[in-house]
Amino acid sequence: MSFHRDSLAAPAGSPAQQPATAHQSQLSNLRIRALDPLPAPQDFLADLPLGSARTALVEGSRREVTDVLHGRDDRLLVIVGPCSVHDPAAALDYAQRLASLAVPLSSELVVVMRVYFEKPRTTVGWKGLINDPRLDESHDIHSGLRLARQVLLDVLDAGVPAATEFLEPTSPQYIADAITWGAIGARNTESQVHRQLASGLSMPIGFKNATDGDVQTAIDSCVASSSEHTFFGTDSQGRAAAVETLGNPDCHVILRGGRSGPNYDAQTVARSIEAARAAGLDGPASQGVVIDASHGNSGKDHVRQAEVVRQLAARIAAGETGITGLMMESFIEAGAQQPGPLDTLVYGQSVTDKCMDIETTAALLDLLAQAVATRRAL
Repeated sequence: MSFHRDSLAAPAGSPAQQPATAHQSQLSNLRIRALDPLPAPQDFLADLPLGSARTALVEGSRREVTDVLHGRDDRLLVIVGPCSVHDPAAALDYAQRLASLAVPLSSELVVVMRVYFEKPRTTVGWKGLINDPRLDESHDIHSGLRLARQVLLDVLDAGVPAATEFLEPTSPQYIADAITWGAIGARNTESQVHRQLASGLSMPIGFKNATDGDVQTAIDSCVASSSEHTFFGTDSQGRAAAVETLGNPDCHVILRGGRSGPNYDAQTVARSIEAARAAGLDGPASQGVVIDASHGNSGKDHVRQAEVVRQLAARIAAGETGITGLMMESFIEAGAQQPGPLDTLVYGQSVTDKCMDIETTAALLDLLAQAVATRRAL
């Protein structure tokens, strides 16, 4: 007789299928104000389908990024765009401008746009477009999910692949099919939940070093995420499920600096690669690192960030091979502003970390492309 997992379900009338008792209701959800069911992922995706052209772009760009990270392609991966998306119109405007910059440089650079919807906070603050799409603390997640997916579809229509940071373990069900490259942030790199999540995601995932600057944590995450896992999750119909993954062979380390200061120097790059090899990794983490020019590597100063990129370009031009990618925070206008209603904000300026403007970004992309061409000639 064949064995089915469904046979493990509790028999009808057993305690597992009985309604909650009065005692249980007195003990559960005491600090929950409301539970607002979300649509099943399969229904949500059917309403906002990817379509064949966008699917081809995601598939092709994932292959390109993977080849760069594994060292099979000598181009440089550049993840560039706003710290976070708060204005869909400005995000599309930026995507169109970025596309016009990226196409002429495609022989040297694989450019992917930052399209970040979820923001981890040190304490409290605006949590991103999905959580609070109107920036007014109304937290309309239903609208936020739809808006986020529409932004992704629009960015892909502009001809630019998308990158994002995965924060909530459920949200990838609603947007991951449109993502070419993903990141796990410094606050979550040591999280078992996020390592398990990365092990089942369908695109390359970068793990940032911890907020204190520890790189070994990110290497450990690559090891863990390359392995198979079984954990609690949901299926495409929104049902609770035991998720079994195959492991992700395309995880890598992102150097983003930390409380101890920057860590984009050549010695740290070399040590990170050697540590990855010592940990038994033979994929992207053993080939090179992605360097985040913002955050701890520039003190979140957009002017300093541009100087960091210039230094890295010089090292690439001199022949350094351990840098497989760069991350830059960039928007239409330079700097940052406090979140608020859209009609009160400067158009195209970040509401989270300070970003470089599009003109500075264009010059840096040209410089990086020249550096790759020089390294290639060497």
